[in-house]
Amino acid sequence: MKKKDLLIKSSIPVLLAALLLLHYAFKQPATDYEEIPLLNTDCPPGFKRNANNECIAQNLYMQYDSPNNKGVGGLQTGLPEIRDGFTPQEIDLGRYLFFDPVLSGDGTISCASCHDPGKGFSDGLATSIGANNHTLKRAAPSLWNVGYLKKLFWDGRASSLEEQMKGPLFSPEEMNNTPDNLIHTLNSIEQYKLLFAEAFPERDRNAPIKLAEVYTSVAAFQASLVSLNSKYDRYAHGYHQALNDKEIEGMNVFRSFVARCAECHTPPLFTNQQFAVIGSPEPDDLPLDPGAEIPFQDKTLRGAFKVPSLRNIEKTAPYMHSGKFKTLREVVEFYTGGRGHAVPEGEDLIIHWHIWEPELSEYELDRLVDFLKTLTDETFTPEIPQTLPSGLNPTVKP
Repeated sequence: MKKKDLLIKSSIPVLLAALLLLHYAFKQPATDYEEIPLLNTDCPPGFKRNANNECIAQNLYMQYDSPNNKGVGGLQTGLPEIRDGFTPQEIDLGRYLFFDPVLSGDGTISCASCHDPGKGFSDGLATSIGANNHTLKRAAPSLWNVGYLKKLFWDGRASSLEEQMKGPLFSPEEMNNTPDNLIHTLNSIEQYKLLFAEAFPERDRNAPIKLAEVYTSVAAFQASLVSLNSKYDRYAHGYHQALNDKEIEGMNVFRSFVARCAECHTPPLFTNQQFAVIGSPEPDDLPLDPGAEIPFQDKTLRGAFKVPSLRNIEKTAPYMHSGKFKTLREVVEFYTGGRGHAVPEGEDLIIHWHIWEPELSEYELDRLVDFLKTLTDETFTPEIPQTLPSGLNPTVKP
């Protein structure tokens, strides 16, 4: 056989491979070939796939009883119910959408712009920056363990992840998009049409992308952000060498009836998911933020905000709804400063009864900070996509 014939013969497998790649890239209707999945078929860490292709949460806290049966601050207590049952494909599609600025009106802002995994799924700003560099009124809350939360936003105005995401998406001050523009944009991107068809196989593969599918996918990804493997968790599960002496001292202050931290920041989620009026000061003498009073039309909730989880709190400075405090040390100092000491003149707020005058020493405050840092766990941080279906660059660098 001639050398030229050998070259032609050896090229045939390469040509066939290239044709197959083109076939899957353009995603023609299925033939005898099995479709190559474009999305992850495995559940993220912390979840186990069941026979129905659903990702079900798995963690050591599931071996314990309900959250409130062992007293405030108990170590081996259960977690509230998590939002799970999404498919691996829905979660992975949500991951692409979360980091893709195509969701914003001008293609410059993604969910990750304000919820950066490198900053505890917050953004490191006192208050976030939205569309057209607009300064927002509140800090971006962390999304770690958000699948466990029943009320969302600082003022608790949303009760589901789907409801919550509509706020930033369609706010002129935040992502500045509209439902019609968002769905038109996604349906104009061939790669997203393929991904949505794979994530939602029960519908016609050629059907247009629907808003409900966008909400489901992003909710699925957010609910997969679980952080339950910190030094504290290892201690709570029985490995008492996980914390050093100073951290244990800080934990005991945290759980004490003097400091009362655990009464609102209740383990293991480190929030009781309630509202609290603590009287934290606004920055630069701005007017009082009425908080939950507005959505609930309840004057007793004036100045009330949702008790945030303290998971990965070390990563989410600055602190409070307005980013007033730059360090954890400033935060714990505020709580020992006396009941209502920072309430603006003329305001008659109903301060939460746990806020009083514990008169903690400088040493105790330092130990509290030591303990709060033991709640850091980024083991299951998801991978940031290096490329996006839209062709845009992720707003957070991999």
